[in-house]
Amino acid sequence: MPPDTFPAPARRADAERNRDKILAAARSAFADPDADISMAEISRRAGVGMATLYRNYPGRRELLEALYAGEVEAVCRAAETIDGETPGAVLAAWLHRFFAFSTAKRHIASELLKHTDRSNPLFDTSRARVIAAGRPLLAAAQHTHEVRDELALEQVLDMVIAIATIHGDIRYLEPILQTALDGLHPDRHETRIGRDGTPAGQAGRSQLSARQATGSRSHAGPPT
Repeated sequence: MPPDTFPAPARRADAERNRDKILAAARSAFADPDADISMAEISRRAGVGMATLYRNYPGRRELLEALYAGEVEAVCRAAETIDGETPGAVLAAWLHRFFAFSTAKRHIASELLKHTDRSNPLFDTSRARVIAAGRPLLAAAQHTHEVRDELALEQVLDMVIAIATIHGDIRYLEPILQTALDGLHPDRHETRIGRDGTPAGQAGRSQLSARQATGSRSHAGPPT
């Protein structure tokens, strides 16, 4: 039976398997920031023909955008499924997942920026999706007094992104991340005062509100 006479569900399942193989091969290939990966190499690693590769992803940009969007989707799903004994533990587990995403996506984002720029809507919409997914986790942890009340999720994520940009392997970065996450816990014995004489958290929230009111966003790290 010629391939084009296969039942439609079988063809769709085969196409989905091919897309999954291509994305898995590309994700592995782009994990090495020093590797010069061609579309032909991705085709070889995925075990599909070039025609199949280009039928699914007409160019390198489309493939990289699909990879980036897939990683964002995984982080957002994790916000709904990740486990923890308390709301604070759930938030911490999700932030570790976001950290893994941030370290991995830097290479994909850097490669993607060779074919587009930061005005690509993918970057802004991805950040908005991650923030929307994580806000309930932060709110729950703040409600149980496991995280400082004055912090907004944007601030926490920018902190994690900044740590992810530090040069070093995971064994070097993990203790830095954990120290930063430990600092999210409220200190009931001290109120820090900012340079202008107001509580530090109040000043931080005022600055964040001002940025949000003008429609700006933080650029502390690579696009989310």
